Amino acid sequence: MPDTSAAPRIPRTVWALGFVSLFMDVSSEMVHSLLPAFMVGTLGIGMLTLGLIEGVSEAAALLVKVFSGALSDYLGKRKLLLLFGYGLAALSKPLFPLAQSAELVFGARLLDRIGKGIRGAPRDALIADVAPQAIRGACFGLRQSMDTLGAFVGPLLAILLMLWSGDDIALVLWFAVLPALLCVAMLAFGVAEPGQAATARRFRSPIHGEALRQFSPAYWWVVAVGAVFTLARFSEAFLVLRAQQLGFPIAWVPLVMVVMAAFYMLSAYPVGKWSDRIGRERLLGAGLVLLVLADLMLAWAESSGTVLIGVALWGLHMGFSQGILATLVADTTPAELKGTAFGLFNLLSGVALLLASGIAGWLWQTYDAATTFHAGALFSMAALALLLGRGARRP
Repeated sequence: MPDTSAAPRIPRTVWALGFVSLFMDVSSEMVHSLLPAFMVGTLGIGMLTLGLIEGVSEAAALLVKVFSGALSDYLGKRKLLLLFGYGLAALSKPLFPLAQSAELVFGARLLDRIGKGIRGAPRDALIADVAPQAIRGACFGLRQSMDTLGAFVGPLLAILLMLWSGDDIALVLWFAVLPALLCVAMLAFGVAEPGQAATARRFRSPIHGEALRQFSPAYWWVVAVGAVFTLARFSEAFLVLRAQQLGFPIAWVPLVMVVMAAFYMLSAYPVGKWSDRIGRERLLGAGLVLLVLADLMLAWAESSGTVLIGVALWGLHMGFSQGILATLVADTTPAELKGTAFGLFNLLSGVALLLASGIAGWLWQTYDAATTFHAGALFSMAALALLLGRGARRP
């Protein structure tokens, strides 16, 4: 008899979306690993302004996600929105090396993040559409791991190009355009979405009482945990600047992103697969503990080696949390509202991220770097308390 107990294979569409994420992250992380030093060192931007630029840009991305997710549910077609979102991000890449002021950097960053917002919820919803229930965690984990492989390769390329170019940041930023174009080509020709039954649909804003009431308490608990979690996860720009503060040469500053991405990449897929067997919440709790340890290590750091240990723990916490939070959203929502569910989740996370990056920049500028990371540890412990409190209330 054939073995019917074997787990199903990861669908081709998930693999293709993984490669799309990989190419875009190579491009984005080449930019982001150098952008904080470029903004603060070259353009003279203050820490509070940096925090607000990062926070507003990322929050805009997450705000757009709520409507792109609902629109993808209405259209029943995810790929069109994916092409638009990834296309906008690709168009933003040449603006970074051309920027000569904080306003132009902000405009480019905003366009890039709006593109991310347009594509994020439909992409996650498309994975939820095609992923078999038995391996859903593995599918989200695989996509996240390939995304993070790009985040590993991008800063590594930035280091090599900085050494080759004699620390010419603008020239290195031009090289980020090519993988962004490859990403759009891969999406256009390599990603297929499943056909959906024709049903009468009408578009309604997801911020509507009837839509909100369709989600279960379990879903809203995931949203609450994700928002508090995000308060603890301010922009990685602060990790880059912490390394530079403690003596990293400018050409080697992207090493921070390389180390973070390496630990994120190595953990995301195994953790996602593991969550299919032992449960999501335990691993999410482990991720919060790792974030507390990362924040404390970065707060107490007095050398570049200690910074890299803290960054490695930060990468591990992302591997233990980001794919699992997405999987929990998929687990707790009906099939016809996946895009809306991811959009709402990201909307509230976006508000939290705006607050987190603004608070982080203000604390750094008003007090010092250690205070910023101590505050992150406190928010992490609050999210862990919320997670444990729900477990304690269960019979």
